[in-house]
Amino acid sequence: MKYYIIAGEASGDLHGANLMKALLKEDVNADIRFWGGDLMQAVGGTLVTHYKERAFMGFTEVILNLSKIFKFISSCKNDIKAFNPDAIIFIDNSGFNLRIAKWAKAHNYKTNYYISPQIWASRASRVKAIKRDVDNMFVILPFVKDFYKKYDYEVNFVGHPLIDAIADRTQVDEFTFRKENNLSDKPIIALLPGSRKQEITKMLSVMLSIINDFSDYQFVIAGAPSQDFSFYNTFIKTDQVRFISNKTYDLLSVSTAALVTSGTATLETALFKIPQVVCYKGSNMSYQIAKRIITLKYISLVNLIMDKEVVTELIQNDFNSKRLKEELTKILDGYQRAKLFLDYYELEKALGGKGASEKTAKLIYKSLQP
Repeated sequence: MKYYIIAGEASGDLHGANLMKALLKEDVNADIRFWGGDLMQAVGGTLVTHYKERAFMGFTEVILNLSKIFKFISSCKNDIKAFNPDAIIFIDNSGFNLRIAKWAKAHNYKTNYYISPQIWASRASRVKAIKRDVDNMFVILPFVKDFYKKYDYEVNFVGHPLIDAIADRTQVDEFTFRKENNLSDKPIIALLPGSRKQEITKMLSVMLSIINDFSDYQFVIAGAPSQDFSFYNTFIKTDQVRFISNKTYDLLSVSTAALVTSGTATLETALFKIPQVVCYKGSNMSYQIAKRIITLKYISLVNLIMDKEVVTELIQNDFNSKRLKEELTKILDGYQRAKLFLDYYELEKALGGKGASEKTAKLIYKSLQP
């Protein structure tokens, strides 16, 4: 069978790579063409466009780059027609993928969506288009299945792929890791400022503003694969801060606490059982727009899944040096850490166990059988 997969960012690349591995086990003759990144490319198949080429963040940046985005959409449609796949698989990235899904369904392609758009967070009216354009929806969060049920749309809850990604990784030896990365023997506080330049710029300067208040700790920036060290280096002014690129899981596995930009990284940090403070700051225009259309009580996946405040969220004006210092101090306290660990274990149970990629691959392959 021929599969066309479209992923749009680093997390989509990770989940797409694991799904590709599962598809190749399920269908030994699978021919895969994809939009993704380095991890998907390492599995095999044919990379059409790297996600780094279309990493636009926030309402303002999207508007400023509309002409580029429309060119990518047109190029994608033409490439699908030329490849003529048996199945198209969309991974998250709703702004791009829902447009392609509408076109694809109208042209009688089999459409599958892995990791639902966050319509449960905003613009729930999009469910009408999803029901029309997506043959099979695979969701990775338990409450999303319940959300769709309210709209009489049956979806498949397959569990969260991060559980597999984290469980299957090679365990790191802490002594060796510290030595190889020139780290001190102080407890580590990981800084995860995001993956795009705009968010890193906004997040990292505030994260680093509190390091002098925690001299007993080593702060380590988790560098995103999409950015070079030279960019991060403009923020680093002291030896108390180190930088490690593209080894976030290894870094989390040896960390004592973390300051994390809202997104998939909050859930990854929780699955590593690392106490964290969730941070987010966007442009004022983007924030004001988002505040009016997003209907959720929380922004972090940890709190959304648990439906309570497990981790503190510092959003927009609350994300400042004073509050960040206060909240980091709290999660370094023994009582608060123990409470977080108990909530993290409940969170992992709620995510449905291992095997998300395999379940999804089997269901997609089965749907293509005569």
